Amino acid sequence: MVLAEPDRVVEAYSVNKIPVAVAVLDKIDRGELTLDQRVEVTEDIVVDDTDGIFGLDGAYPSSVTLGHTLATMLTVSDNTCVRLCGLVCPARELNEILRSKGFEHTQVDPVENPNRFFLGKTTPRETHTLLQKLVAGELLSEESTTYLLTVLRSLTAFTDGFRLRLTSPERLRVATKAGWFADGRNEAGVGFSQDGVPQATYALFASGTFTGGEAVDEDFGATHPAVQARAELGRVVLDAVAAVPTQRTSANRYPAPEYRPSNGG
Repeated sequence: MVLAEPDRVVEAYSVNKIPVAVAVLDKIDRGELTLDQRVEVTEDIVVDDTDGIFGLDGAYPSSVTLGHTLATMLTVSDNTCVRLCGLVCPARELNEILRSKGFEHTQVDPVENPNRFFLGKTTPRETHTLLQKLVAGELLSEESTTYLLTVLRSLTAFTDGFRLRLTSPERLRVATKAGWFADGRNEAGVGFSQDGVPQATYALFASGTFTGGEAVDEDFGATHPAVQARAELGRVVLDAVAAVPTQRTSANRYPAPEYRPSNGG
């Protein structure tokens, strides 16, 4: 769903971690990289913020696989992983890959260091189209598509917005990525039927003055009015998806894993 101003160029923030992952996976599909390839984590590459987990470690240098890097970037949204992706897919190459796939506005912002970048911009329509092409199998190999959608549906991925009012099994039917910074509160994803058919795509980018004024400026959680609205929408959309028969829908199916909690051991 693209509700308003679909072609407005907006700051994507961490929603653009999906196209970053698409570019890295594209290189994997072409045999230039592998998921089990290791990248070096040095102290200077770790982003010192409160949104990730690499900054909590304190034990560097170390190394991590590209698979772990992508999974951590897309679930807990660790910004150190953006820099790790830049080591294997520099900013200019990343943008060229996205342009070659038809995304002229979904681009990262290069900086002086060719291996680093800000997450850049997109339009709601391009993000929507990217997700639709992803689930249609038009962006990546079947293996990479399944990998990416599995990560985006993980229960450790963002739950404050679209998935807030869903049960754990229902959350596994929604692939989602949120992004927030300054006054922006963004989220985009795909809702699936119980048998794994993609049936609803959303690209929601909100910024500006919200109800509550200055009181919500530093609120990046589920209590922010834009995020509360997404929670309402998520419940409505998934209920609508559940009511739609899937017999005549696309043959592309990505069944969610069964929810299996663990108690360690």
